[in-house]
Amino acid sequence: MNVLRDYLGRNVRQYGIVGALLVIVLLFQILTDGRLLMPNNMAALVMQNAYVMILAIGMVAVIVAGHIDLSVGSVVAFIGGLTAIMMAHWNWPVPLAILAALAVGALVGCWQGFWVAYMGIPAFIVTLAGMLTFRGLAIVLVGQTVSPLPRPFNQIGNGSLPNFLGFAGQLDVLTLVIGAIAIVGLGVAQYRARRSMITHNLHTEAFGVFVAKLAVMAVLIGLVAWRLSLSTGGTPIILLIVGVLILGFTFVLGRTRFGRHVYAVGGNRNAAILSGVNTRRTDFQIFVNMGMLAAVAAIATTARAGAGVAAAGQNFELDAIAACFIGGTAVTGGVGKISGAMIGALIMGVLNMGLSILAVDAAWQQAIKGLVLLAAVALDIVSKRRGALG
Repeated sequence: MNVLRDYLGRNVRQYGIVGALLVIVLLFQILTDGRLLMPNNMAALVMQNAYVMILAIGMVAVIVAGHIDLSVGSVVAFIGGLTAIMMAHWNWPVPLAILAALAVGALVGCWQGFWVAYMGIPAFIVTLAGMLTFRGLAIVLVGQTVSPLPRPFNQIGNGSLPNFLGFAGQLDVLTLVIGAIAIVGLGVAQYRARRSMITHNLHTEAFGVFVAKLAVMAVLIGLVAWRLSLSTGGTPIILLIVGVLILGFTFVLGRTRFGRHVYAVGGNRNAAILSGVNTRRTDFQIFVNMGMLAAVAAIATTARAGAGVAAAGQNFELDAIAACFIGGTAVTGGVGKISGAMIGALIMGVLNMGLSILAVDAAWQQAIKGLVLLAAVALDIVSKRRGALG
């Protein structure tokens, strides 16, 4: 018991956010008379909030490096509208339009990264200018709405994986298989990470705590897979895309030189320079990465809506930033994990869906989400002060 208490004490911020998510889910499950966790609502939760998760993946690196990106919502509207025009007006095939959207996202990232990294203009100013510029371009380019779009494209945001494994009663077998693969993959990854830490004489939790942590995560993944397997379509296509992005960028930030440089720059820029880190190149790459992820979010959002809309992406940047801060990314930079940002995105998504089911006025929804963000940042500051005193 003392070992568990000590471990939780050292990781109060990380597990506090997980606990907060579980409490919020339980609260809304009770308040909505069990409607929150209905299978179709869980699938809708993923589809409706995929854009937050996608943008938060890139925003973690931006904030960890000590920057901010206020332009992503406008970039989503601009690229989403351009992608819709490619397919609806220019008759481009879906794969070509998607590749072009990603290329435009990279160019947007290069544009903003150049001003931040090589001209030394603060990211706040550059991306604020980008927010205004790309919103204006979206309005000029799209007008009101561009539609209809090809059905295969719309399926990205609304469809589910084909059920080629059949059903076991009412359960979608493919969804259960994906859940099982996720559990096994998580276990293997956590075990290898633990062995690596032991090999390098780094502090690790007690083996019993490690097993208990894995068991809890396995149960949670299993429950999600079970509920999704009961939904009308099974596993949403966008969930698979988000999952691949999470795994890929978690590896990039945690296991590559670029990832180490991001944390070094955010932790102490001067020390990073003295250590030989090319901070300009790192900053440039961070914004190129953010631009491409904004393009992915644009594809998901446009596919979900079934049309290109100039007003798309409103407040997307605030949702992504809030997800990062709620998930433990430090306001001052240097600290943050994609896993934490995903938990933050889920908290935002559950709040949105739960409050919508309860028919809470949109204005009150915004106020409640603002208070949750403030509480999360306050918790982060308090936990750091306690750690410093300890």
